[in-house]
Amino acid sequence: MAKLYFYYSAMNAGKSTILLQSAHNYQERGMAVMLFTAAIDDRYEIGQIASRIGINAEANLFTKESDLWSLIKDQHQTSPLSCILIDEAQFLTKEQVYALSDVVDTLKIPVLAFGIRTDFQGELFAGSKALLAWSDKLIELKTVCHCGSKAIMVIRVDEQGKPVKEGAQVEIGGNDRYLSVCRKHFKEAVR
Repeated sequence: MAKLYFYYSAMNAGKSTILLQSAHNYQERGMAVMLFTAAIDDRYEIGQIASRIGINAEANLFTKESDLWSLIKDQHQTSPLSCILIDEAQFLTKEQVYALSDVVDTLKIPVLAFGIRTDFQGELFAGSKALLAWSDKLIELKTVCHCGSKAIMVIRVDEQGKPVKEGAQVEIGGNDRYLSVCRKHFKEAVR
């Protein structure tokens, strides 16, 4: 039975690596998959899901305006799909997550969404909030804080490495702008 899965974590937990491995597993068995990533994330090559360990794959881009239901349904009618994989799922809208649940419930295609749960201020992203509410299965991927504890939060830092406490929810960046930390170190950073 198809399900909607949400794999969530702080940054640097290997979300993209696991997504790419999952896609490879389907494709190696001759099954078609459809990959999506957020158009807003331009850290790597556009239209690519890339892992820091050096693997990547082409992906469809989504924006807040993308009609995921129609894109997936049309592709599925042309060539039956076995799985949908979404990277940077925190950037999905509530409506897009609802559409992905329709893909699962109506088209019977499993959807694996990978994303960050909270922003640098400890607030849920819209896509993550909807996925936490509507997913059939939640899977936490773990990474560690500099102290060795489990990192569950993300802090944004400036060019000097100092924590940033205010600003837009979305600012694309990697290890140069964000650090994964435990709750204790998150609270210390935002005080």
